[in-house]
Amino acid sequence: MPSSVMPTSSTGHGDPSPVAVSTVGLRKSYGDKTVLDGIDLRIPAGSVFALLGPNGAGKTTAVKILSTLITADAGDLHVGGHDLTADPQAVRAAIGVTGQFSAVDGLITGEENMLLMADLHHLSKSEGRRVAAELLERFDLVEAAKKPASTYSGGMKRRLDIAMTLVGNPRIIFLDEPTTGLDPRSRHNMWQIIRELVTGGVTVFLTTQYLEEADELADRIAVLNDGRIAAEGSADELKRIVPGGHVRLRFTDPTAYQSAAAALREATGDDEALALQIPSGGSQRELRSILDWLDSAGIEADELTVHTPDLDDVFFALTGGTDPQPGRSSLPSQPKEAVR
Repeated sequence: MPSSVMPTSSTGHGDPSPVAVSTVGLRKSYGDKTVLDGIDLRIPAGSVFALLGPNGAGKTTAVKILSTLITADAGDLHVGGHDLTADPQAVRAAIGVTGQFSAVDGLITGEENMLLMADLHHLSKSEGRRVAAELLERFDLVEAAKKPASTYSGGMKRRLDIAMTLVGNPRIIFLDEPTTGLDPRSRHNMWQIIRELVTGGVTVFLTTQYLEEADELADRIAVLNDGRIAAEGSADELKRIVPGGHVRLRFTDPTAYQSAAAALREATGDDEALALQIPSGGSQRELRSILDWLDSAGIEADELTVHTPDLDDVFFALTGGTDPQPGRSSLPSQPKEAVR
């Protein structure tokens, strides 16, 4: 889809950028239960957008609507520059969808799955074989191509699933929880595939239960709660809305610790660990100020660490903390790395 037909959005530098997905007032209810209650989104082309939320928050419903699988009750919706209501067929031609559950047929081989998808896209036999061969190589599935897909590992099935999605060369891909159930290595491999897609100009609309995944991949993140967008921004922007950042100073010399504690009145002390916790947003200016003060006072801290709120904190703050609504569960997060 040529970007010239897409709506545009300001980048903040005066240059318009194409918008891949735009929703204004998206609403969907089932009976008396409102699932999506006026969702506004503008997703730039060639970016990764992540939609977070508790189970049952409406993430999959949003994906199903934007990929034309179900209809919205209301809203001005555009995908790939096309009006979703007026021209759903054009939307289907511009997108690819990988759902929570694999579309791979386990009874046939990986190659046959690819060729079946090529037939569905009305490619010629020769073109279908060429595209299938290229994608199987791209996703490191050549050796397994002649084997039944039922013999594939979870990570291999997920790679085949996305390869099948790419047969039609979509410019917008919806990935609905693409790494759920994968082991850490397979998950990281999937992240690399997503990054490569975006480098090639593809827009990725990602829903995920893994906060680390959104932090790693997404240019922008929206948190969906009770049918509404609770907050939206980059990962760093979202982290800044949650208080709790601090600098931790640890000492081995009790005298140095006591001197620092006496001078830094705003610090919280841990006498047993000989550590001080100073409220801080973690900015370079604040860190320099603390280091300059230590130097001028002739006090040497043995360890300085910066702690900033992460997406776990953001999620819990925006969706009701550790006491989710009945019937919903909070998002699991991946284990944090030792060095952030």
